[in-house]
Amino acid sequence: MTLALTNARVLTPQGWRDDVAVLLDDGNVLDVLPSSDARVQQAEQQDLHGAMLLPGFIDTQVNGGGGVLFNEAPTVETIRQIGAAHRRFGTTGFLPTLISDNVETMRAAMAAVEQALADNVPGVLGIHLEGPYLAPARKGVHDPKFFHAPGSEELAMLCAPHAGVRLMTLAPDQVASESIKSLAAAGLVLCAGHTAADYDTTKAALADGIRGFTHLFNAMTPLGSREPGVVGAALDDAQSWCGLIVDGHHVHPATLRSAIAAKPRGKMLLVTDAMPPVGADHPDFVLNGETITAKDGICQTAQGTLAGSALDMAGAVRNTVEMLGLPMDEAVRMASTYPADFLGLSDSHGRIAAGYRADLVVMDDDYKITQSWIGGVANSRA
Repeated sequence: MTLALTNARVLTPQGWRDDVAVLLDDGNVLDVLPSSDARVQQAEQQDLHGAMLLPGFIDTQVNGGGGVLFNEAPTVETIRQIGAAHRRFGTTGFLPTLISDNVETMRAAMAAVEQALADNVPGVLGIHLEGPYLAPARKGVHDPKFFHAPGSEELAMLCAPHAGVRLMTLAPDQVASESIKSLAAAGLVLCAGHTAADYDTTKAALADGIRGFTHLFNAMTPLGSREPGVVGAALDDAQSWCGLIVDGHHVHPATLRSAIAAKPRGKMLLVTDAMPPVGADHPDFVLNGETITAKDGICQTAQGTLAGSALDMAGAVRNTVEMLGLPMDEAVRMASTYPADFLGLSDSHGRIAAGYRADLVVMDDDYKITQSWIGGVANSRA
């Protein structure tokens, strides 16, 4: 049965429309039509009462949620629990993210994601391996005992055929140029992050296949007057994408506004870097044997090191509008359209248009998600 979503402010690729209905059928958007069209009248209708109908949010960096951390239990059930927690806040597509760990845990995480994709676990799009090929000088909360350069066996493991998206964060100053080229040639989406690289090294890595930057400004060499660093290379490069944690803690709003203005439109995307407290009743979690508590929206160690975030995607959209002053439609695109483009999913995800996957969310004027669809399957209270 075709479902027509009516009486909504729909964010289409052409902008806001309040005179159209969105037809869903067989997991996809069948069409976006004038509300008066006969096909709308013939379909089963659902009145959205003037709320916003948006492309579902895509989060490329999700360490945990719903009280669980992917590193602690890299299983299909963990992925399912994380996805369900984040869906409440509008995330209909995500990459379970493994923080630097040993090779056995990496294998288990990749196998779990492969199985989750085969099982059609709602929302999972692939995996994000954040490390362990990182720089000790910019380790953040990662445990440097896991850091090393990839050898031939690990490269073969990473470059093997795989389902879904495989994103990897690495430090260009720690990984050989030929290894970066091999990973990129195998179809991995590569990001620079947790790196002490200088501007020239970062530019060379971009030429080798780096496509993006993980949580821009955090855990990388800063923009200086005579040494542009990783941040300078990121902002100077028109083709790459940058992930932004807009929580008011990781990066100052003025810095974020300046960075957004420096890049071509469509190259900045919202990420949460979320930890287990998102969608959970308890603020505590354990990372690398250390108990971390989320307080006032900040996850940090006893020494004050930021340890991911307690941010959700609906909150990231709200903050982008209210802290940064961006229009609502652009904030939503930074949470949906631009991540889809970055991941190579621009033909199927991140837009409300005919032929696209029916990953949609309904948001009210208070940024609350009231309903979602993943592959056309509704969750009445997202």
